[in-house]
Amino acid sequence: MFRVGLGYDIHKLVENRPLIIGGINIPYEKGLLGHSDADVLIHAIIDGMLGALALSDIGTHFPDTDEKYKDISSVELLKHVYALISEKGFVINNIDSNIIIQQPKMKPYIPKMVELLSKVLNLDEGVLSIKAKTNENMDSVGNGEAVIANAVVMLRKDN
Repeated sequence: MFRVGLGYDIHKLVENRPLIIGGINIPYEKGLLGHSDADVLIHAIIDGMLGALALSDIGTHFPDTDEKYKDISSVELLKHVYALISEKGFVINNIDSNIIIQQPKMKPYIPKMVELLSKVLNLDEGVLSIKAKTNENMDSVGNGEAVIANAVVMLRKDN
């Protein structure tokens, strides 16, 4: 049996915050605003995982009103949701994702993201796709005000 989930997230780019995407701290003059570390890619992957399990969304499991999640690493949240997948008897078949950001360029950091997230999720690197896109200088992403990520997660029943 296969299950598919679609994840989406958006965060504002602001000064005086680190830019953490895919678990990697990326040197840049702005970072993502959020209650946790605001890792937009991991949040989209988590939402895809939860969607595939029909377990609501990231905000339900890790509300921004709960101080225990203040500035928490999204990698820790990902580990928790990965455990839910295992508890339900599923394994990750594959993940396809996009980071939509105008600047900085993501290409140099994607291999490190794939390496880190593959280890956390016990995946072969060949089944985790992370791509980067711009919005061609249009809208809030194109104007450097926000970053979007989306992800499709396919789970399969571990027999």
